[in-house]
Amino acid sequence: MKPIIVIAAVPLEIELLEKALEHSGRIKAGGYEYAEGTIGNLQVVVCAGGVGKVNAAAATAVMIDRYQPQLVINIGCAGAYVGSGLTIGNLVVASEEILADDGVVVADGWKDLRYMNLPFVEQGGMNCFNMLPLSRHASEKAMQLADYYGVDLTRGRSATVSTCSGTRQYGVELAQRWNALIENMEGAAVAQVCLRCGVDCLEIRGISNMVEERDLKKWEITRAVESVQRFVLKYLEEMDRPDIAPNSKTMPEM
Repeated sequence: MKPIIVIAAVPLEIELLEKALEHSGRIKAGGYEYAEGTIGNLQVVVCAGGVGKVNAAAATAVMIDRYQPQLVINIGCAGAYVGSGLTIGNLVVASEEILADDGVVVADGWKDLRYMNLPFVEQGGMNCFNMLPLSRHASEKAMQLADYYGVDLTRGRSATVSTCSGTRQYGVELAQRWNALIENMEGAAVAQVCLRCGVDCLEIRGISNMVEERDLKKWEITRAVESVQRFVLKYLEEMDRPDIAPNSKTMPEM
């Protein structure tokens, strides 16, 4: 069976998953150090590739080339846009990823990649400009699992930015432009590499903060990333027994 790759930006976002691996070891390859082990019968690789789109794309490409995985899971924290209905500690699975600030500024304002006629991905007769699809099957499985265990998981669009929203006003602008729920710095890059390589991609993020006037004292990053990892661990455990319906085990506290 092909392995599962879990990619995040920083070590804190994979710490619990790495501790959960059995028969594990750390490997250095392709400029990255990461952990490889098993969860049940699944081979799982967890990698903290670095912050931002360039790091995320490079790490994803290295991991896919080395392991030819069946699935890439991108995890981490995110900011929730005001009006999304989300609060700190909630979980979100991305339906689509958006390259939210890739485009051009002209006399009448910001324009997207379609305006520039510059698709980021041209593959199989499909042109993807700012919007990138993720695996519908994998996200649906996550929603079903969350529903069974009573976990608050919302599905919607995620905006990937290079310039983070440090004000409520700018966050509202991006949310309205793309009909997005959350903001992050890596997701679209991981999704883009997976799309090019023909590998399913699932993205799940925990809400660490609201997108408003930037105040790190209000953020709860540890809570957000721990919640994501606990849910992904349960997701992997269910993948290890695909012919068995979710049983009566209690979901770890989110």
